[in-house]
Amino acid sequence: MRAGSPRLLREINDRAAIEALLRNGPLTRSELEGLIGLSKPATAQLLTRLETEGTVLRNGLRGGGRGPRAQLWTVNGALAHVAAIDLAPDTVDVAIADISGTLLTEHSAPMPRTDVLEAFHGAVTKAANQAGLSPEALHHVVVGSPGAVDPATGKLNYAPHMPGWEGFDIPGKLQDLLGTAVTVENDVNLVALEEMVAGRATDVKDFVLLWPADAVGAAVVVNGVLLRGATGGAGEIDAMQVPDHANADTGTDRTGSRYGDLLDNTAIVRLARAHGVSARTGQAAVSKALSEGTSGREFLVDLARRIATGAANVISVLDPELVLLSGDIAQAGGSTLADLVAAELRKLVVPRTAVQLALVTGKPVRSGALHSALSVVREQVFGLPAATTEPFRGPQNV
Repeated sequence: MRAGSPRLLREINDRAAIEALLRNGPLTRSELEGLIGLSKPATAQLLTRLETEGTVLRNGLRGGGRGPRAQLWTVNGALAHVAAIDLAPDTVDVAIADISGTLLTEHSAPMPRTDVLEAFHGAVTKAANQAGLSPEALHHVVVGSPGAVDPATGKLNYAPHMPGWEGFDIPGKLQDLLGTAVTVENDVNLVALEEMVAGRATDVKDFVLLWPADAVGAAVVVNGVLLRGATGGAGEIDAMQVPDHANADTGTDRTGSRYGDLLDNTAIVRLARAHGVSARTGQAAVSKALSEGTSGREFLVDLARRIATGAANVISVLDPELVLLSGDIAQAGGSTLADLVAAELRKLVVPRTAVQLALVTGKPVRSGALHSALSVVREQVFGLPAATTEPFRGPQNV
């Protein structure tokens, strides 16, 4: 195709219009015209062409005060469907959406310790059926899981707490099971992707996202790209050996303990109790500490010391712009815990890296999986760039 030909320019403008509709929701012709910079006749012709192709649909009217009501246009969501799945040791949480990003249904089910593939297939099938689909009708499925899939073998590594999922090619097996394309991604990596799309890292190229909880995980983003490593294990810091710098003695090996053993639920509850803060879970202990005066503050400082000791190793190597704390423990501690971790890091490393609380809450793993799946199908169906954080590109005049 000759550069600058009418056909090429029409395709560029069509993609710009589709991207504008996906990002902004239903738009009038006038609103779309303003976003993509085409003339009124050119925008009208574009919409007619896309409607004829089945790419866009009329979607009601918008009232205009004293003036006439304007036709709204939207992307035809029925063109493709995706599934976003948060797979945890005890549960599987499934969301089904169309290519416009509209959530059609969601379904959560317990995950047994045996017959995990049957349970997984049943949960996805039920969710798809609730949306009027079969698993085979899904264009792409993205699964967020603890651990990391080795790209050479498809096997799940770094996830001893995921019984039943070891020893086989997980993406290949799930593709055969569901009859559609499946991507399996580390759960914390998906949270980092979501922070790049809709959180605190939208304008940050180099950052580390840390998830302090049972099975501590980290995601590393360098120059806007997730660093996965040769075997997919970049950021798998749970087994890293670190000293325990907490002032309170909880019976840990001071010279070197598994990082995850210092930050799992049991360890946090024990550390809180050593400071006189009693709670059944680590999250509850951190929340309670915020209003417990001196004892609560000392517990949070000790917790921050533990978090910072492991994070310092990552920061010393990468020198990121930002460290984000995510997950239930981080959210419970809020900006207070983030500030304490930053203060402890300044004692351990040269870089003065900012530490902030991750912005995306709720179901960040599933949200990241959804954005990842939508990115894949939008590239396949519309030719849009796969990078969801790529800035909007305007049209070319014909």
